[in-house]
Amino acid sequence: MSLEQKVMADMKEAMKAKDEAALRSLRAIKAAIIVAKTAEGAGGEIKEEEEKKLLQKLVKQRKDSLEIYQKQNRPDLAQKEEEEIAVIEKFLPKQMGDDELKAALEGIIAQVGATSAADMGKVMGAATKQLAGQADGKAISAAVKELLSK
Repeated sequence: MSLEQKVMADMKEAMKAKDEAALRSLRAIKAAIIVAKTAEGAGGEIKEEEEKKLLQKLVKQRKDSLEIYQKQNRPDLAQKEEEEIAVIEKFLPKQMGDDELKAALEGIIAQVGATSAADMGKVMGAATKQLAGQADGKAISAAVKELLSK
């Protein structure tokens, strides 16, 4: 079952349950899928890898907005963003924990042969490819900085 089919099925359930937060999130996912499918060169289809990137982008946008709303002391808007993040993350693969992430990154650092912070670009390139969909870019970056500064 494709992401679009899963979203449509969940949208029907959300409509029946009158779940506004889920419906709002699912509509955003559906809109993003349609934009991606109709983009130039897409050929009316998107691959599973692109679906993950699309979902990660939606989550990142909402996390950025959440951060802004929290700084501006807008709990009403922050709550909406949190609800949407929770719904969108259901479609993403399970995210790695800190310990799992560090262990994976240690392996990547050894594989690339990185020894100092100057090698961060090499490590980040390999890490973002290998850990796509399993960890947030900010978390990867922070962990790589920590591991290379030792």
